[in-house]
Amino acid sequence: MPYDTLTVTREAPYAVVTLNRPPANAISEPLMKDLNDALSSVETDDAVRSVILTGSGDRIFCAGADLGSAFAGGDVEGFIRFGNAVLRRIERFPKPVIAAINGHALGGGCEIAMACHFRLLKDGARMGQTESNLGIIPGFGGTQRLPRLIGRTKALEYLILGTQIPAAECLALGLVNRLSKDAETLDDAKALARQIANRPPLATRLLIEAVDDGLEVPIDTALSIETRAFMKTLRTEDAAEGIQAFLAKREPRFQGR
Repeated sequence: MPYDTLTVTREAPYAVVTLNRPPANAISEPLMKDLNDALSSVETDDAVRSVILTGSGDRIFCAGADLGSAFAGGDVEGFIRFGNAVLRRIERFPKPVIAAINGHALGGGCEIAMACHFRLLKDGARMGQTESNLGIIPGFGGTQRLPRLIGRTKALEYLILGTQIPAAECLALGLVNRLSKDAETLDDAKALARQIANRPPLATRLLIEAVDDGLEVPIDTALSIETRAFMKTLRTEDAAEGIQAFLAKREPRFQGR
């Protein structure tokens, strides 16, 4: 289906979702609704093994909220809660979501990127939770995900000072997985998506669930979560295929069963 604020292209074995509100790909309520609908469409497509999320143009991935419209409606809290739900859905998505950050990711754009499972950042681009420069704080999870990703000390520094973090520093902090050369971010994301397509889909989904569920509970509870997930994978056809392929010294052919 066509969308007003983004595009979705399927290039099996992955789909590319492109935020398309030039020049800044700014966040609005329609964009968040379109993004949620796009996630629904690719989640049920068995040909899609992963999702690439990127921005139109080559300078800005997403510069954050459209200040002219995002906070102008009557139910700002409803908009924030819905946006949080969409980002949480990305974080829990059963298929890996790769952020191809082809330009600056600031404010809400940084929050969208942090919700993804992989982050590839264009060398020379910057990321940051810059909301404090406007006298506000992040509303789509920035105060929670940033310290979980890079630690409390540096996160508080960047949040309070509204810092735009250079690409090399993002990599050193572990905020992104890798840097890409100019104009190669999307190609690198597609190469990663092809790698993911060769991985066992059920194990990938359960890995996402186990890590997410286990992060915020005591270690004993987390280990029980892992054991349950392990037993689920062990009973799959993919597990049988993987073990047989290993013993036969051949590449496995995972079917997602």
